[in-house]
Order: sequence, then C-alpha cells, then structure tokens
Amino acid sequence: MSRLDSVIRRLSAQRDILNTMPERLKALPGPVLEVGLGNGRTYDHLRGLFPGREIFAFDRTLNAHPACVPDEDHLVLGEIEETLGKAKDWLPAPAALAHLDIGTPDDEVNRRIRAFLEKTLPQIMARGGLVVSDQWLRSTRLTVLPMPDAVPAGRYYLYMASGPDRG
Repeated sequence: MSRLDSVIRRLSAQRDILNTMPERLKALPGPVLEVGLGNGRTYDHLRGLFPGREIFAFDRTLNAHPACVPDEDHLVLGEIEETLGKAKDWLPAPAALAHLDIGTPDDEVNRRIRAFLEKTLPQIMARGGLVVSDQWLRSTRLTVLPMPDAVPAGRYYLYMASGPDRG
C-alpha cells in the first residue's frame, strides 16, 4: 500500500469513527479533548460535530491553520506529560471524548507517550467516556470497543473509560 493510500485509510477511519460520537455521547456531559492538534483539521471537524461542547486542544507547538486555532482558553501548548498530566486539576469536568492523534515516526517516543496515556487518560475521562486513538492502548480502565464496520481492524482504536479513581 502506498503512503498516500495509507493516509487516506487513516483519515477515513478517523472521520468514520468520530462521526458516530455525537449520538453515542448525547447523554454524557463533559468536554471534548483533541490531543494532537496538528494542522487543526480534526479539531475543525469536532467543532462541527459538537457545537455545544467545550473542546480543549493539546499540542507541543502551534502549527494549525489560522481558521482552526482554538481560543486561548481552549488551546494547551507544551509537552503532553506536562499539559495533559495536569488537566485533571483544571478541566471543568471529566472528558466525554478524547481524540488522540499523537503517533510519531519514533517507536520509542510512541512507547513512552502510550505508557503515559494509559495511566493518565482514565483519570481525566468521565465514566463511559470514549477515547478514539491512533495508538493501541493497554489499560484495565480502558475497555476496547468494536469499530464501525467501515473501519479496518488495526487502523484506529476505540475505548470506553471506567472513569477517574475515587478517593
């Protein structure tokens, strides 16, 4: 498969999964997290899917198209371990949805970030909140969910969070 075909498959899978989220999450309050703002395409799509929800976008640096940049209260810049690691302290509520697009060409960086996310995400997600990820995550507090029929296995991943620890 060419790299062009691969990116088309990835983006189609991403869109197909995200388009199911408003119906799945209509009864669950909480903000949406876009982890890996990049050029802002997915953030822009999420704004259309969730017009009534707060959307917080995280990235190391700002590289988004000017029309796809969140306001300063919803844009969080810096290393993921610092920014997402502290989100539990300032998010207005546990997140209903987190979309992760954080894969890099460096396998070691990906392993480190995955380990961090496996520990951190359940702490900031609402019970029943959904995580859509380009990375395979292993956590006893993230349940793997089936993908929509149109999404090839292993192309994207969907999880339900058990919610933050109590106590």
